[in-house]
Amino acid sequence: MKTFTIRDLRDGTGELVCDAEADKLSIITKHGQPVIIAVPFEENLIKNGVNVALAVRLFDEESISLDKAARLAALSVPEFMDHLAQLHIPVARPRPGELESELASF
Repeated sequence: MKTFTIRDLRDGTGELVCDAEADKLSIITKHGQPVIIAVPFEENLIKNGVNVALAVRLFDEESISLDKAARLAALSVPEFMDHLAQLHIPVARPRPGELESELASF
């Protein structure tokens, strides 16, 4: 996720559009405070609404936790997990070696 200032936006709209075309979220700030979230357009926005689409994207990018994403989507955690499963987005994302370490501790 990239951050642009209002000044960047005036001078670099093309970069913001290129990022959107590359399926990247962006945040536009004014005086250091976020004022706009630029979300690339996709069918999921229309089908499930902005909150759900944004929650899925932020969770998939590992920017927010499962619990926070579910709250943003206005779904329970199990409902949000079911939605992720329909999109083939894994909920559990162990880091390399993490499973082996956990198994060894048993």
